[in-house]
This record gives sequence, structure tokens and C-alpha cells, in this order.
Amino acid sequence: MKKIISAFLAIAMTISMSACGSEKEKSGELEKVSLVLDWTPNTNHTGLYVAQEKGYFEEQGIEVEIVQPPEGGADSLVASGKSQFGISFQDTIAPAFASDSPLPVTAIAAILQHNTSGIISLKGNGMDTPSGMGGKTYATWDVPVEKAIIKSVVESDGGDYESIEMVPSTVTDVVTALKSDIDAVWVYYAWDGIASKVKGVETDFFAFKDIDPVLDYYSPIIIGNNSYMESNEAETKSFLEAVSKGYEYAAENPEEAAEILLKASPELDRELVMESQKWIAKEYKSDAEKWGVIDKSRWDGFYKWLWDGELVEKEISPGFGFTNEYLPE
Repeated sequence: MKKIISAFLAIAMTISMSACGSEKEKSGELEKVSLVLDWTPNTNHTGLYVAQEKGYFEEQGIEVEIVQPPEGGADSLVASGKSQFGISFQDTIAPAFASDSPLPVTAIAAILQHNTSGIISLKGNGMDTPSGMGGKTYATWDVPVEKAIIKSVVESDGGDYESIEMVPSTVTDVVTALKSDIDAVWVYYAWDGIASKVKGVETDFFAFKDIDPVLDYYSPIIIGNNSYMESNEAETKSFLEAVSKGYEYAAENPEEAAEILLKASPELDRELVMESQKWIAKEYKSDAEKWGVIDKSRWDGFYKWLWDGELVEKEISPGFGFTNEYLPE
């Protein structure tokens, strides 16, 4: 009897959900979702603004609100369900996955295919390679994973990590910082590296992925709330369909895409946005088969490196924390 009742309820729910879907389609009502950025708008986000400006979200039946991040980033808002999607990073979200109660979010797309972050310094200051950081000042976020990466690249290059003077600081203007008492800053080249060029400041830069391939982790990534995505598989796929189209447009049309970002965020430096967009356009898809895809071996390899280095409290199982199943075919 219980089986009959359950079957009846399941059929009834299916009919009800189908009816709701049909009514929604007939009324033209859009599915409203929000996405929390990781930082103030920049060229990492251009594809999102393109998707919004070009009507790609609306084509998919979705209305997306792009939200500025609170202090502490997007992870907690997405995990709580207050926002359906957000932008995070594979390294910073690792502690939240390495737990008996992991944060209920999943990475569903890589915005950039490769890690473009590294260390920038004034040219001629001896830091064109990691060993040069020995005896210099470094602006640190004071995060264990960050320090472990610095230690790894410096020592692998024969440098003295212990002699680096760590200065706790969240640098918002790299050029100003490098002209003060800070010798080295961790930057994402597409923004701060290009900003230095635009301002005519000569710099040295080395990327972490060029020192050790295991540091070619995914940064930044789009995350989604697990409960929402499980209950709204079609909407999640539609969301990523539009986002993917936005990034493909930005890759093929960097100047037009830059204009769209500037329209959405007119406070940004025009020359910086234009030059950054030209540089980053090739990085969205890079050598991947399609935009957004996450390679399991690279994902797992970085988390194994964290575990082997005792940088997370619990081992993150292979394949945990990401999926490619919502990406367009």
C-alpha cells in the first residue's frame, strides 16, 4: 500500500512540476538567480557582463543579478543558499572541502584554464626568479596555503624562504606598494601585471605554474549551491550555457567585450580594461577543448599536494568538489 501511495505521490508531483514549468514558460517568467563576485568587477568577470548585456541569460530563461562580494568572499553566501552561484578559487576553498562537513558547494566551471598568478616586483630588484625573494619584503595575506606555495617555489629555486620578511598586507594598488616598503606582491597578471605596464612601471614577474606544474590549479572558478543545482539541473545548465557564450564572445571580441565591462563598471580605468582584456582573452579557453572544463588530474593533483604538505586537515577525495556535468556539450 505504501508503494502505491508513494508512486501516486511521485506521479502527482511530476505532473505538478510539469504544470508549473509549463505555466512559467507560457508566462515568459524568468528564473531569478544571483551570482556573487570574488572581488570588484575586472576582466575575470567580463564574460558574465557580456552574457547579461547581450541577452544570453534571457535567451535561456534566466535573470541574473551580479552581486558585489561581502568581506570573506562568495563561498559562505553560496553555501547558505542566499545566492545560487559565486566565484571562488580552488586554493582558498580547499579548507572548506577538507572537512567532515564540507561546504555544500561545487565548482562547475573554470573561468581561466590556467593559473595566471605569480610574484611581481620592480625590475632589477633581483626577483625575476623565486630565489631572489630571499632577504626581501613580501606582502602576505598570512594564509597557510599561500605561504606554503611561496616556500615551495623559493626553496625549489635554491632560495632561503626563512629570510623573507613577511609583511601582513592586503595590497589594493600594486604599483604604489612596490614603490613603498614592499618588494614583492602576489598578483593575478591579467589585472595587476597589466596595470603596472599601463602605468609605465617596469617589473619582473614569475608565474607559479611555470615553477611547478602542480601549482597550475584552477583560479578563479564558478561555484554553485549543491541543493539548488540538484533541484534545478536544467536551470543550472542554462545558466552555464549563457555564461559560456559570454566568455566565448569575450575571447573572440576583446575590445567589444571590454566596452561592455566598462559600461557595467564605468569607474574602471579604461586603458587598463582594454589592455587587460586583450591579454586575458586567450586565457579563458586556452588549450582546453571548451571553455569552463576542469581537468580531474590537475584538480586532484593540487589537492594531493596540499594533503602531502599537511596544509589541509583532511584528505580531499579524488574528484571531490567539482563537476563538468553542467557545462554545455
